[in-house]
Amino acid sequence: MSTNSDRIRINKEIKARELRVIGAQGENLGVISTEEALKRAQDLTLDLIEISPNAIPPVAKIMDYGKFEYERSKRESAARAKVKVSETKEVQIKVGTGENDMRLKAKKAAEWLADGHRVRVELFLKGRYKGMEETFLKTRLEKFVLLIPYPYKIAEPIARAPKGFAGIIERDSKAIAEAAKKPQQTPPESPTHENE
Repeated sequence: MSTNSDRIRINKEIKARELRVIGAQGENLGVISTEEALKRAQDLTLDLIEISPNAIPPVAKIMDYGKFEYERSKRESAARAKVKVSETKEVQIKVGTGENDMRLKAKKAAEWLADGHRVRVELFLKGRYKGMEETFLKTRLEKFVLLIPYPYKIAEPIARAPKGFAGIIERDSKAIAEAAKKPQQTPPESPTHENE
């Protein structure tokens, strides 16, 4: 919500005596009196909009206020779109989860990582599995993590959890950037047959 302090002042609302003014075509009109700036805006049937009230002197621009508001809301919504909400998604396997299911779950985890989410990987234990050797169980979960086809880094190492073993991984932006820098390998050309 905007407060009065961040409300944009236009035309006669501008309190400063003089302003650094940007003209309608983006040209610098220099420092002129607010009165003179208002007159120039009126001559062009445009508005005088204070865009940097804290500058000394404040900066104002001559332009249509409706257009200014439209551009500002477009910039704000673009900035909001860039800020993606990151969640911690959860993928769970069991000791008996088959190879195919593990690959499907690993693919899903990769999709979440690609979207910028963290992924909590969990080996769910029930009944007699709780008494199995810890090293074997941890290795089982580590093997699953290795199946994930996306660059990741360990955010929280695999450790005992209330329902078994769990760890958290997140996308490895550095590895992704490195991979993007590497030139793509071109496949070897197939030999051409001269006499065809």
